[in-house]
Amino acid sequence: MLSGESPFQKSIHISFTKVDLQFLIMTLLSPADICHLGATSRYWRAMVRDPLLWRYFLLRDMPYWPSIDHVTMPQLELLDAPLINEDESLDDRKEGEDRGMESKFDYMSEYLKGCPSCRQQWLPSRPAYEVVTSFLQSLVPSSEPRYAMFGPGMEHLDVSLVTRLMHAPDVLPVSGIPHRQINGIGSGISYVFNNQHKFNILTLYSTNRAERERARVEQQNINNKLFTFEGADDSGDPIYSPAPQVQQVCQVVDGFIYVANAEPGRGGERSEVAQIRAVLSSAGGSTSRPLLVLSCVSREEPEAIRTTGQHYSTSRNMARHRIPCVDMAKRLGLPQLANPWMVQDTVAESLSGLLDGISWLLRCSGVKLYGS
Repeated sequence: MLSGESPFQKSIHISFTKVDLQFLIMTLLSPADICHLGATSRYWRAMVRDPLLWRYFLLRDMPYWPSIDHVTMPQLELLDAPLINEDESLDDRKEGEDRGMESKFDYMSEYLKGCPSCRQQWLPSRPAYEVVTSFLQSLVPSSEPRYAMFGPGMEHLDVSLVTRLMHAPDVLPVSGIPHRQINGIGSGISYVFNNQHKFNILTLYSTNRAERERARVEQQNINNKLFTFEGADDSGDPIYSPAPQVQQVCQVVDGFIYVANAEPGRGGERSEVAQIRAVLSSAGGSTSRPLLVLSCVSREEPEAIRTTGQHYSTSRNMARHRIPCVDMAKRLGLPQLANPWMVQDTVAESLSGLLDGISWLLRCSGVKLYGS
């Protein structure tokens, strides 16, 4: 202790132990650096697995993850669970009890599973026979996958995602517009992904263009003609049934694209959850058809910066101008679905993030993408 120190300075020396300082330093490192640190010795291996550290990382970083899916979604209920029992202190626990707590609250695994820069190792590997089957299938010409696209983000944003899609040949070239249309709902447009794979998107609008534009300008709700309100269940949640022509579409498509409005203060009604489930249930009872949720805003965040983890993040001192993917998944009730799903941050004006979502959707439909 140095002479002449104030009582406040002395209290800092007393309150901050060696372990406290090590923990503080680890919070300033990236998760990849911490994993490398844990590989240096048994001591650091135990230190970097501290559940409090990874719980902090989850709470800090989850709002900035640009995508999440049914495989990588963290168990959010763990964040509300206490780290230790009420009648137990951290100092009272023995070394063996520490390991028990780690297995019960494995925040480290939850983080590495969900973080975009770490999650690749958690993706399920394909068995050898599946690889052979995929090769044989590649020799047989297959029809282009078809997807039904719907949702409030198609109609309520200042920038039309559908219009941008049709005029962005550098992102997704248009390969053709089918002659057969569905009256009163929308039309199917064929695109080419990565200059190799054709797929079709059938847009399902809630009503005609004039009514949509008037409702958007006047900030009014639209009388959605895609669904019929059937009442409420025992929990008070609405029940919808798709219109007959929508049911026909649901039975022939290979998957679904839901365009959610991710701008703060927009959406969130229980009708979104009910309508998504109504569409999926109309798909002939199949739970294998994927659901891609484009969590969409009109324009890029002005303070957005690209981090070394190859995803968009913002200054920690500023509020983010979009609903995080993890929150969107929870809001739409996606973890309760039996179908495979993914939420992808998307910007309508630049179409940022769109190709990542389409790539996932095509892979789920059995399309073999080179380099994946």
